[in-house]
Amino acid sequence: MLKMFLTFVRGGAAIAEERFADRNALLILDQQMRDAAVAFERAKKALAIAIAQDRQESERLAAGKACIADLENRVAAALAAGDESLAREGAETIAALEADRDAAASAQALFATEILRLRRHVAQAQARIAELDRGRRLARASEAVRQMRQGRIEPGPTHEATLTEAEQTLKRLRERQVEAAAAETALDELDGAAAASVTEKLAAKGFGPRLRTTAEDVLERLRSRPAAPAN
Repeated sequence: MLKMFLTFVRGGAAIAEERFADRNALLILDQQMRDAAVAFERAKKALAIAIAQDRQESERLAAGKACIADLENRVAAALAAGDESLAREGAETIAALEADRDAAASAQALFATEILRLRRHVAQAQARIAELDRGRRLARASEAVRQMRQGRIEPGPTHEATLTEAEQTLKRLRERQVEAAAAETALDELDGAAAASVTEKLAAKGFGPRLRTTAEDVLERLRSRPAAPAN
């Protein structure tokens, strides 16, 4: 039972962690990219140091070769003059310089290999960071659209209105406006009908001109028409 309870607790913690990561994915991504940018800067500094050391080794190697060449000429001249002691001293110095030269050449080869590896690493990291940045901009835009349409997919925060709610509010407002306009029109018609009724009553009593033709008016008009000639 205890084992099952612990498994339940661990499962709940895992779900909570996943939900937390989902809700804060953009924030986490921003921080991860900042960390990656810091690591990228460290890699660039390491590459710059390696390049500087490689140049120093190249300069040391070139100086050693020049010194060896100069000493060889001088030792050859000493040998030609029969000064064996001085020639041997020069030869010992040349041997030491050649050892330093070989060590410098080995160090330069190591630096060349390391510089090549660092250059490749920095180029790959730069490309990945650029791709991540493009993806982050796209993800931020997609998240903004998702939040805007959130009410159609999942319930949003209680304090945020959605497009659907705004559309429903506009629909209700327009319906109320149409109802109000119809009511005003009907009221105007009632007011007009009441005024017409009073006018008709006054006209029927002979106050003012008649509003419509009566049967008496038609008969009077026909009586006053000239008689048609008999055939």
